[in-house]
Amino acid sequence: MAKNQTIQVKGTEITIVSVQQNDFISLTDMTGGFTEGSGLIGKWITNKNTIEYLGIWEKINNPDFNYTEFGVIEKESGVNRFIMSVGQWIERTRAKGLMVKAGRYGGTFAHKDIAFHFAMWLSPEFQIYLVNEFQRLKEAENNHLQLEWNVKRILSKTNYLLQTDAVQKHIIPKKNYSKDKEWLLYAEEADLLNVALFGCTAKDWRDANAELAKKNMNIRDMASINELTVLSNIESMNAVLIKQGISKQERFEQLHSIANYQLEVLNAKAKEKSLNRSEKLTLPQKKSSKNE
Repeated sequence: MAKNQTIQVKGTEITIVSVQQNDFISLTDMTGGFTEGSGLIGKWITNKNTIEYLGIWEKINNPDFNYTEFGVIEKESGVNRFIMSVGQWIERTRAKGLMVKAGRYGGTFAHKDIAFHFAMWLSPEFQIYLVNEFQRLKEAENNHLQLEWNVKRILSKTNYLLQTDAVQKHIIPKKNYSKDKEWLLYAEEADLLNVALFGCTAKDWRDANAELAKKNMNIRDMASINELTVLSNIESMNAVLIKQGISKQERFEQLHSIANYQLEVLNAKAKEKSLNRSEKLTLPQKKSSKNE
């Protein structure tokens, strides 16, 4: 589970955590600005309409959901003496959309879909502000990731210039290629890296992705951030190996081994980071209107 992120909704700080790449929002925090406080969660989950909504959500999103027990609970919810807690709901139905977190920053958390439903139950106005602030958080995250991707793509292209310079100075003079064949040689060096990292040549990729190729997209445009990082690294390494006079076959074997190892390490780190994320985004706060 990642370290907490927070958003401000009508003066209330609300915690968001990531669980298996899904956002869970603190229902406990959401009740902070209401007179009855967290007791509202118990009233909400006892409501028959809430039970029906939670059941539908779990059926769609949770293959382990206990349908039989849900049927019993759904019948019970129509009786005046019906009592239900979040813990009981989770235990009886194996629900995944709600969770109770212990500790200093604990409380009741819900998947964002369910949290928005709870917010609407609390107050339509509050729900609108919550959704707006949550969207601002996601936009900030996406902008951050896009910036990171673009920076590494630029770095990859810069290192490619180093590589082509090395080819021109250290390989072409040894061959009697015409100008056209020199360009072919450059492409072969690029494909050496493509095969080392992606397992196919640029042409192979274009043939398999004709529609994307028509839009001038290529295999590197579609690469992940981790793949671009590795590509940048092996481009630099290839330039050095070329200057050392290492044969193409030897270079490919070394680069292929390095690419596989680095990508495996980066993917493992990315998975760990998704569970133990420590960075906390700071968003510019909106000015409160007089009517809030």
